[in-house]
Parts: sequence; C-alpha cells; structure tokens
Amino acid sequence: MVRPHRIIHCLRAPVGGLFRHVRDLVREQSARGHAVAVVCDETTSDPLTAGRLAGLAPFLALGLHRVPMSRDIGPSDLRATRAVRDLALRHNVDILHGHGAKGGAYARFAASSVVRSGGSVAAFYTPHGGSLHYDPASLVGRAYMAAERHMARMTSGILFESAYSERTFRAKVGDPACPTRVVHNGITPDELEPVAAAPDAADLVFIGELRKLKGVDVLLAALESLGANGPSLVIVGAGPDEAEFRGLASRLGLDARVRFVGALPAREAFALGRALVMPSRAESLPYVALEGAGAGLPLIASDVGGVSEIVVGTDTGLVPPEDTGALAAAIADTLADPAGAAARANRLRAEVGRRFSVARMAEGVLDAYATVQRRRAA
Repeated sequence: MVRPHRIIHCLRAPVGGLFRHVRDLVREQSARGHAVAVVCDETTSDPLTAGRLAGLAPFLALGLHRVPMSRDIGPSDLRATRAVRDLALRHNVDILHGHGAKGGAYARFAASSVVRSGGSVAAFYTPHGGSLHYDPASLVGRAYMAAERHMARMTSGILFESAYSERTFRAKVGDPACPTRVVHNGITPDELEPVAAAPDAADLVFIGELRKLKGVDVLLAALESLGANGPSLVIVGAGPDEAEFRGLASRLGLDARVRFVGALPAREAFALGRALVMPSRAESLPYVALEGAGAGLPLIASDVGGVSEIVVGTDTGLVPPEDTGALAAAIADTLADPAGAAARANRLRAEVGRRFSVARMAEGVLDAYATVQRRRAA
C-alpha cells in the first residue's frame, strides 16, 4: 500500500489560473487520502478570492496558511521562506510543491533548509509562466534566469503545464538536472456542460487579468478597426492596467460597445458573450481557453504559449499575437457565420473533454511525486 503524502502547495497570489490549478490539485489529492496544506499571500484579498479560499478549507487537512508575500524581491521573501520551512517541519511533510516564480522559490529554499537540518522532503516546481515570461536578454530577465539556474540544484522535479513551457525553460534557463514531466491542466466533468448566452449577451467576451500581457489593448484596437457598427464586447476581470484600458476604449470611441464588469466566476462570465476572445501576448496553458471550450463558446485566440496544444487536432484556428488586422478578421469571420462557429466549438469541446481532465492532471502529478521518491530511495 502506498503511504499517503503530506503535501504543502506554495503560491503567492491566490488568483487566476495558477490558483485554479492548485485548487483542483488540492481537492483531488485530498480525495485520494493525502494530507495537504496551502501557503499563500495574506495581502491578496477581495470577495471572490475570499470565497474561493473558504471553499478550499475543507480539503486542507494541514490547513490554510497566509503570510505576507511581495510581488517584487524583498525582505519579506526571507520571512515567507522561513514560514514555509517551519510549516514543513511542524507537519513532517514529504512534498513541497511551489507554483509560479515566487511560490517555486519559497518551496525550494524551504526544502533545502529542511534537508540541511536533517529532514527529508522533495521539492517540486510548476512554473505557470512566471519568470519564463521575461526576456533573458533584459536585466530583470537575466536575474530571473540566473535565479532559476541556481534553484535548479534544489529541485527534485519540474512539472510543466505545457510542452511549450518546457521548451521555453530549456531555451531560456537550460536543461534541468532534475526529472521533468509535462502535466496538462484539466477541467472537471461539470465544466463540459454548455453555457447558453444570455439574452443581452455581447458579441464577444474577454475574461482575464487586466494587464498588457493579456492583449486587451490589441483587442480594443481590432474592435475599433471594424467600424462604428462593429461588434460589442464585455470585459471581465480586474488588474493593474484597467484604468489604462478604460481610457483607451474611450479614446477609440468604443464606450457604447465595450463594458467593463469586473471579476466574475468563469461560467457566469461565459454567458455574457457569444464568442470568447483571448488576444494574449503570452500564456502558458490558459484555463480560460479550456473552460471556454468546455462551455461550448467559439474561441478566438492568439497563437501563444500552449494554446496550440489545446486546439491541436481540431479546426479551431489561432491568430498571430499583437496582429490587430488578423484578430479583427478572425472576429469578423466568426460572427459572420454563427452556425459554422458553433460547429467548430462543439468539436473543440469534445476534444478538450477527451484530453484535459482534472483527474488525469492529478494522476500525472502524483505519479511524478512517486517516481522521484522511488529514485531517491534507490
């Protein structure tokens, strides 16, 4: 009989696809008899986040622990690392799994400290984009890549959420000395139920963090290029560049066609549009694309990150990133043939249901843990 793991998942901000990934892993691992804790930033707080964390609490046998974690490198990083280390020692955990650049750093430095004190713990890392979004030729990028190379020596295994992420890591950081595995994100069976558009739904819906990386400015420019009677858009989300995007929409004369509605649960947001548009400049393996496909929405997305791994084998096409003309053309084509767009969406939905499940994701992660531990034991 396999001994249940005692696991800490460490991440900075409990928001977005990264938190969704951790939430699903926690639930599946708990259901399979493993004892789990989550450590995350205490300063990230809004009603939606609070509700999600409260919903996760029943699955956390080792508790939810919130400590200050800064976005930038600073003194709080030492305190956060010590907090993760102390928690690992107190609960005698055997797996520390860090998510994102900060979570990955805290988990690996904490694991190294545990081992130096005579303990035994394996440190796993899932990048979720994170430091891999930086240009390695820039000053900040060089610092992040150097840090990744340094922390590679403390890493028991790296779990990439897409083949794209693994290729990017190898190109920017180098070949990892530890075992690696691609474990795609997954969605639940209930997320494969179609979502019907509301009677007052806009032509398009965007769902995501409002920052330049997500390409909202490119989308607004594409909308403006389609003329005064062009498509309507609902923008769902919040983020650091929201004020800039609101100002851009006004300057482009789009106030009558574009609505900003704040953050909403994904399936509630899907009903607000008849097609999902995702004009990102960079992604890893975005949940919004998986969830939107599961909900049966036509997908208009840029060809970045692992998005091509989602649509491969289907007739859903992608557009080049930051190409306003190509995005506008894809929007116009989708809205001009709603029956054809719906048929493509149904085919994509079937393929996503076949290849991207939470159960399959959890099995891949747990098998990676077991494989590394068998090697360590040997």
